[in-house]
Amino acid sequence: MTTADRSLDLDLTQQEAIPAAGVDAALRLMSSGRLHRYGETGGVPSEVSLLEAEFAQEIGVRFCVAMNSCGSTMFVALKAAGVRPGDRVLTNCFTLAPVPGAIAHALAEPVLVDVTDDYLIDLADLERKIVASSARTLLLSHMRGHICDMERLMALCERHAVQVIEDCAHTMGAAWNGRPTGRWGRAGCFSLQSYKHANAGEGGLLVCDDEDLAAQAILLSGSYMLYRSHLSRPSDEAFERWKLRTPNFSLRMGNLPAALARPQLGAVLRERCERWNQRYRWLAEAMSDIPHVRLPAREPKEQFVASSLQFSVIGLEHERIAGFIAACAALGLHVKWFGADAPAGFTSVWAHWQFIGEAQQLHNAGRVLGGLCDLRLPLTLSRDDCQSIADTLRAAMVQALATSTPSKHS
Repeated sequence: MTTADRSLDLDLTQQEAIPAAGVDAALRLMSSGRLHRYGETGGVPSEVSLLEAEFAQEIGVRFCVAMNSCGSTMFVALKAAGVRPGDRVLTNCFTLAPVPGAIAHALAEPVLVDVTDDYLIDLADLERKIVASSARTLLLSHMRGHICDMERLMALCERHAVQVIEDCAHTMGAAWNGRPTGRWGRAGCFSLQSYKHANAGEGGLLVCDDEDLAAQAILLSGSYMLYRSHLSRPSDEAFERWKLRTPNFSLRMGNLPAALARPQLGAVLRERCERWNQRYRWLAEAMSDIPHVRLPAREPKEQFVASSLQFSVIGLEHERIAGFIAACAALGLHVKWFGADAPAGFTSVWAHWQFIGEAQQLHNAGRVLGGLCDLRLPLTLSRDDCQSIADTLRAAMVQALATSTPSKHS
C-alpha cells in the first residue's frame, strides 16, 4: 500500500519531552511556591535571573531580559530604542501577526517591506521604503528561520541611520557568517514558545549590549525597584537615569517557564539544531522531484536552524493550489498555506492585518506568498517519516493536477 492509498499518521505538532532536569526544577518550584521571579528578602538567584545570565553568555551579549512572550520583547525593544507614538517602523511583509502587533502596541505605524522569491526581506524595496517613509527603525523578522545577507542589510541601514531590532523567534542557535542572530542590531528578541527551539510553553528573551536600552527593558518588563536582583543587568547609574520615568508594563517572566527552559540551552540546543537540519535535508531531498514545488535557495553564510520547512507551489492558479492543500489534508498532512483567503491558526498575511491601516505597495508579496506552504519539522520525525511526508505531497499534487477547476469565463 502506498502513501497515496492511506492517510498519513503523523502529528507535526508533537514536541519532545522536557528534559528531566527541567521537570525536576519545576517540581521543586511548585513545592516551594516561589513562582514569582522577584523576592523581597534576597536569597539565591531566581530561575529567571539564572536563565538571563546563561543565555547572555551563550549568545555573547552583555544583557538579557526575560519576558512573558517574544511579542512582549519586541514591543519593549521598540519602546526602549526610542520609538514613539506615530513613528513609522519598517518590517517584513512576510512575518507573523505578533511582529506588526508589537509595532501597533508601541502606537507606531508599520511600513511593510516586500519579500523575495527565497522568502527574505527585499533589500532594494527596503531602501525605497526607508527613503519614502523617513522611518528610522527596522523590526527585522528572520521569519521561519530565513536569514538575509546581514552584512548588506546592516550596511544599508547604517548608511540611512536606521536602527535594527531583530525578531529571532525562529533563529535561536542560528547565525549569519558565524555571528549569531540577535547580535547584529541594537537588540534581539527570542522566543521560548512551544514549537520553537527551546520549549517553555511561552516566553521571550531580549538581548542587547546597550546599557540604557537594557535598563529601560528591565524596568518596562516590570522589575519595580528590584532590578538589582538581575544577574544580567547594567550599572546602577543606568537605572538612575531611567527608573523614575519608565512605566511598568508587567511583562516579566515567572520562574516556572525559566526552570523549564534552562536545561534546553547549551549543548542540548546545539544538538537539536543539528537534528532539525538533518530532518530538513531529508525532507528537501525527498521533495526535490515533486512537480510545481520549489524549495528556496540558501546561501552558504546562512547558518540556519530548520525547525520548519517552507516551499512554493509555482505555475498553478489559486484554485488548484487550494485543491492541493485540501488533498494534503484529506491524506492526513496539514500544510499551512500563506495564500489562503482567510487567516487560519497561527498563519496570516499582510492583507489580513486591517489594523495596520491603508493598503501598502508590495510588488512581489501576492505572488510569492500566494504559493508559499509551511510544514513544521518536529524532532520526533524519522527519515522514513520525511519520505512519507514527501510521498503524501506528491500524491496530493497528482490529485490536484487531475482535478478540473472552474473556468474564469464560465
